[in-house]
Amino acid sequence: MSSNTLKQAAEAARSKSSNMSKQGSETVAAVGNDFLHTPFMRAALPFINGGVSGMIATTVIQPVDMVKVRLQLAGEGVATGPKPTPISVAREIIGQGKVLDLYTGLSAGLLRQAVYTTARLGFFDTFMKSLQTRAKDNNTQVGFTERAGAGLAAGGLAAFIGNPADLALIRMQSDGLKPLAERKNYKSVVDAVTSIVRSEGVTALWAGATPTVVRAMSLNLGQLAFFSEAKVQLKAHTAWSSKTQTLTASAIAGFFASFLSLPFDFVKTRLQKQQRGPDGKLPYRSMADCFAKVARQEGLLRFYRGFGTYYVRIAPHAMVTLIVVDYLGWLTK
Repeated sequence: MSSNTLKQAAEAARSKSSNMSKQGSETVAAVGNDFLHTPFMRAALPFINGGVSGMIATTVIQPVDMVKVRLQLAGEGVATGPKPTPISVAREIIGQGKVLDLYTGLSAGLLRQAVYTTARLGFFDTFMKSLQTRAKDNNTQVGFTERAGAGLAAGGLAAFIGNPADLALIRMQSDGLKPLAERKNYKSVVDAVTSIVRSEGVTALWAGATPTVVRAMSLNLGQLAFFSEAKVQLKAHTAWSSKTQTLTASAIAGFFASFLSLPFDFVKTRLQKQQRGPDGKLPYRSMADCFAKVARQEGLLRFYRGFGTYYVRIAPHAMVTLIVVDYLGWLTK
């Protein structure tokens, strides 16, 4: 057999192998694409993408959340006295332990995102798709009121489902404020939830559920509704790139989410942190009672204490969450 014949045979074999490899990769891609477009996955993806994006954002923002909670619990029941700052609180936490103490409660925060953000973004996306389908059938556009309604409903449902993880997070973050002898020293979110159920009962996992739900509804109104509306308006009135529009819309959403939800977040923290005193009574009977006592004893401005810290916690969290969920939505469309 001549050398030319051998070369031709080798090239033919290589060509055949290359074609088979290409066909194999195309088959794998097609199978993956078909899987992503099954009815189950199309329904599940908004929830999966929402949970992943929320957990990434929480990992980034957790130290800020820790400082925010300690600020809200400082000076409880007193109108005057030292006014802590985010820097002084962070310095105190680090001074009492180590830098990683700023990540106290991360496991609870991640569980909360896995439940709460998965549900709220998933529900919101599901509600919006339904509204868009109806608007298309009626030859109309989805308005801000409808976006707001979708945000409120998604936030309320998700917050109620995720309240146990949220409660565990607050308990873990506030544990360091107690005298050494009274600290629970929770090892993880599972330990915190188990301890609460054992000492206070299962229903205690929904302590502070009312302000949690109201906070989530107001936060989602600010975050999701304003994000969705801002994107529509920026797309219609600017020639900015898609990434710039998403970043700007998420910053706008972060501000409104912070402003609308902080008073409810403040009350939620107080209610979830409280425990029965020696007389068997709780400091606050309800959300309304907490609002009234704080306003009377500490002043109305106390509800907005730490707004800067809260904004630094909410806005970047909203921005990271919304940008990641947007990107994941693009990858899996």
